[in-house]
Amino acid sequence: MLTTTKHPLNSYEKTKTQVTIQANSSLTIMFWQIGKRIQSDILENNRAEYGKQILVSLSRELTLNFGESFKEKNVRRMIQFYEKFPNSENVVTLSRHLSWSHFLVLIPLKTEEKRDFYSKIVFENLISVRELRKQISKKVYERTENADIQIQESNIIEKGVFKDPYLLDFLDLKSDYLENDLENAILKELELFLLELGNGFTFVERQKRMIIDGDDHYLDLLFYNRKLQRLVAIELKIDKFKAKYKGQMELYLKWLDKYEKQKDEKSPIGIILCSEASKEHIELLQTHKDGIMVAEYLTEVLPKKQLEKRLHQAILNAKERIESKKLRE
Repeated sequence: MLTTTKHPLNSYEKTKTQVTIQANSSLTIMFWQIGKRIQSDILENNRAEYGKQILVSLSRELTLNFGESFKEKNVRRMIQFYEKFPNSENVVTLSRHLSWSHFLVLIPLKTEEKRDFYSKIVFENLISVRELRKQISKKVYERTENADIQIQESNIIEKGVFKDPYLLDFLDLKSDYLENDLENAILKELELFLLELGNGFTFVERQKRMIIDGDDHYLDLLFYNRKLQRLVAIELKIDKFKAKYKGQMELYLKWLDKYEKQKDEKSPIGIILCSEASKEHIELLQTHKDGIMVAEYLTEVLPKKQLEKRLHQAILNAKERIESKKLRE
């Protein structure tokens, strides 16, 4: 009897997948090359009326000879593809995991930083086009940028990993929930919570018991991040951030560093999730220098435009505080 690992169907499926990936990659690279050729050699970077007429005529000819993929709208996308992703080596690398459909979602993004950010997410996590759209609509880039501003002077907490705020609307909490309700809801929807945390997080333990001077202390949630090679402690607060929360987290991190950290791991870091972050408190306490990230969470997600406006204002305020601090120094 054939074993599972040696079954010919396994080889067939593997080969079929490899062929599909190669075909998608070749198609994407071809569209990029066509966009480059049209923009550089035919239009000669000319977007005047004459250039538009050429494009119309060219797309008709290409459609007649090669099919519907070369309609004017699609040809314009190929040109935009070349313009937004001008580095051929980068396109070749990304095309191994990003399909043409992924790129069509990325092309309209306004900045190179956003396109690079979401490209990396797809490349590293192999997410679908649908999931990519969801990540963009949930403003993952802006929330990560907001978190990175808080920790930009930290030598402990890595950038590009955490968010602020975290969107926990999937927990379906009532308005009068308690901290225990929040913890129970997270554990019930652990898979969704891990997705919101980001790549590489693994759940370790809830209510981690620590005995310090004979007294019991309990950490709400303990995770491990494979990418960071660190334990990540999470404390849940249903109110506004208070200075005493930093001291509590510092104690927990030192205990974890002494008793739980493995030889090949880096020092633990902590996230304090609050219903409201006290920005000036956080800045004055310089929590990032102690490996502590403070972030808000939202149990009800705002409409897209309101969320965008809120994040934009939060980032502006954070940058203003940084500039003001530099002027005082």
